Amino acid sequence: MRVYARIEAEELRDIPAQAQRAEALGFDGVGIQENAFDAFLHAALAAEHTQRVAVATHIAVAFARSPMLTAYAAWDIQRLSEGRFELGLGTQVKGHIERRFSNEWSAPAPRMREYARSLRAIWDSWQNGAPLDYRGEHYSFTLMPPVYAPPPLPYPPIPLYTAAVGPGMSQVAGELFDGLLIHRFSTASYTREVMLPALERGLEKSGGSTRMEIGGGGFIITGATEAEVTSGRERAREQIAWYASTRTYKRVMDHHGWGEVCLRLHRMSLEGRWDAMSAEVTDEMLDAFCIDGTYDDIAAKVRIRYGGYATIISLGMPVDRGHDDKFGALVEELRRSV
Repeated sequence: MRVYARIEAEELRDIPAQAQRAEALGFDGVGIQENAFDAFLHAALAAEHTQRVAVATHIAVAFARSPMLTAYAAWDIQRLSEGRFELGLGTQVKGHIERRFSNEWSAPAPRMREYARSLRAIWDSWQNGAPLDYRGEHYSFTLMPPVYAPPPLPYPPIPLYTAAVGPGMSQVAGELFDGLLIHRFSTASYTREVMLPALERGLEKSGGSTRMEIGGGGFIITGATEAEVTSGRERAREQIAWYASTRTYKRVMDHHGWGEVCLRLHRMSLEGRWDAMSAEVTDEMLDAFCIDGTYDDIAAKVRIRYGGYATIISLGMPVDRGHDDKFGALVEELRRSV
């Protein structure tokens, strides 16, 4: 199992130090989350200032960008990192694509299939000189003058991952992608009973011969002390309330019989009652989405939760650097024992 550090810097200038710290702590990679910034800018800085770790977007919003723009950004970072870049994509939800990015929304699974095929067609034209001739319902790419084609890469093909919450996108991952990034808003039961069977259907459709990377999803809460773990649980409660207010994710809540909570949280979000929403997330819900423990005992829980299927897990780095030695030992234990 590979262990990635979540890089969550608010300022571009902070990315190099965070990425270098992750490398020094022994992580296998750094995962860039696209929230209030551009994931590719952060990934490029992380790549420039590290030497060993994989640099991944976990995730970049696909439907906010033309596949051509995504292809160029990924190509540049793969060259800059000397072959260490991993492109993780996600669809986002309808409200954000239409109202935050002012883009058109369409059925996500068919569109993501075309997105992946578009990227591979573009990259094939750059790497091998193949004529660019991809035509689909959502995307069409038929023009690539030599002046606009970057030089071939002397590195392996860029790994292409997609994030998923539901079975449709999980199946698409198995059909066309190199990896599936299971959303943090996922429980062990939902993952095993809904997402992994859909992934298997996709692999069967594609021939099932490709090794599939799987990012574990869920929340891993850890700290040097019980007090730090307790504080982390409460932050996770707030995040779960925020995710659960999105009706697109209601299927996860329905799986556990908590669908009404999703609808109630959605109403609260429309009313702007953000501070009150975490109270709707019970300890039972928290335990379903999270595993938690100190650096001394979290590894065993990770093995139980993720050992049967995940090839990648992600951890946030501690703010307090006074425990870096102990945290680094945990990272090494996870890499060796899971």
